[in-house]
Amino acid sequence: MLRGAVRASAKAAEGAAAAAPAAAAGGGPGGLLRVGLGLAAGAGICYVTFGDEGRGSSAYHALFTGVVMRGLRLVDPETAHGIGIRAAQLAPADTDQDDPRLAVTIPEWGGATFSNPIGLAAGFDKQGEAMGPMLKAGFGFVEVGTVTPRPQPGNPKPRMFRLVEDRAVINRYGFNSDGADSVSERVAAFRAARTAGDAPSPPKGVAPLGPAAGGPIALPASASGDATVLLRDRVLSGMVGMNVGKNKTTEDAAEDYTIGVETFAPLADYLVVNVSSPNTPGLRDLQRRDQLKALLDAAVAARARAAARADPSGAWGGPPLLVKIAPDVTDSELDDMVAVSLSAGVDGIVVSNTTIDRPDTLRSEHRAEGGGLSGEPVRAKSTDVLRKAYALTRGRIPLVGVGGVSSGQHAYDKIRAGATLVQVYTALAYEGPPLVRRVKRELAALLERDGFASVQEAVGADVKPAEAPARA
Repeated sequence: MLRGAVRASAKAAEGAAAAAPAAAAGGGPGGLLRVGLGLAAGAGICYVTFGDEGRGSSAYHALFTGVVMRGLRLVDPETAHGIGIRAAQLAPADTDQDDPRLAVTIPEWGGATFSNPIGLAAGFDKQGEAMGPMLKAGFGFVEVGTVTPRPQPGNPKPRMFRLVEDRAVINRYGFNSDGADSVSERVAAFRAARTAGDAPSPPKGVAPLGPAAGGPIALPASASGDATVLLRDRVLSGMVGMNVGKNKTTEDAAEDYTIGVETFAPLADYLVVNVSSPNTPGLRDLQRRDQLKALLDAAVAARARAAARADPSGAWGGPPLLVKIAPDVTDSELDDMVAVSLSAGVDGIVVSNTTIDRPDTLRSEHRAEGGGLSGEPVRAKSTDVLRKAYALTRGRIPLVGVGGVSSGQHAYDKIRAGATLVQVYTALAYEGPPLVRRVKRELAALLERDGFASVQEAVGADVKPAEAPARA
């Protein structure tokens, strides 16, 4: 029966994929809409008929990768991105229990526990519209944003380009955002929905990160083998971070970041201050030592104010606060960034954003487009910066590794270079959500092969002894 539904959905999706070139070429927005609806209809047959179990099947994953993703690549990347967000409920789900080796607990974040270290980077779900489906896809955490205080359209289109030959993307979105008010309403609604009903209580001995009035509410997942229960628990246990930035026309950057932090501190499992996008004029100047210090001091103070309002007892200090940096930095600049981050009291660093470099190895016709380059070409560079940042922090705060991850080996390389958590984004443009389950399986196998009982045992394993953090 399941195979019959999959065959039916495959036929519908294949028809849409076959029609996509003509529709995209001659149909304008209406043609592109028909392509999207056709692709969604094919996947929808299986979803409606079998629900969670069907979306977790290997057949559905194969269908999505081989047919739906192929069809989406026939339309322009920003349109495909929009279809992916609007049809996120049809995305393949991961109904397999995560390998126990993949569980990560971060003491510095109040004992926060992730069922696995693979997260969705900011940039995919910019407006907070696909948090639940992406957690069901198997991510251990998702990051929404970047969100600006006021709505803004971002840069003119076209502003996103696939570099297919290079397994890369160039984007110059420019913080297109619905604004903090609209996005916070969606996040608050999601938060309310995932705490309703029969949500499990934290196990004895697990300290909550925040009070009932605010702060992270993610809970450890149960060991149920039922697909519906497991996916419910993925939503309950998955962390949701908020990535905040400044509006293009704002002169006082600290004010914008303060608004973002105060708005989302009571709603987010963690916060990220994004000072590293290359697509907002002057933004990367905020990474300079003095400017970064002033900005992070303001963000930390804003978090404290928001936490005090949410919990007047003072028992809660607010969600973990991280800063996201660029890969295009000198060793001296990185040293300054890390030193300022540690002195300001931030709780982690995301390494790294997109690059403005254009390696000579790029082959795509779009290689000269302006914007930030992500994907395979930035992987080695971002991992090198990550390794240096880990040596500089000496393990005092967690690092999140992002840049070019499309396999378990890539994630493992980031972990061995110092990442406690790893994020994926560009690879989704080529493989879609089925990528998540594969990356986790490969990562678990690599940990087992090398004798690591957990992700945390492998963190920083490739850092040279002279660089390695001092251990008690």
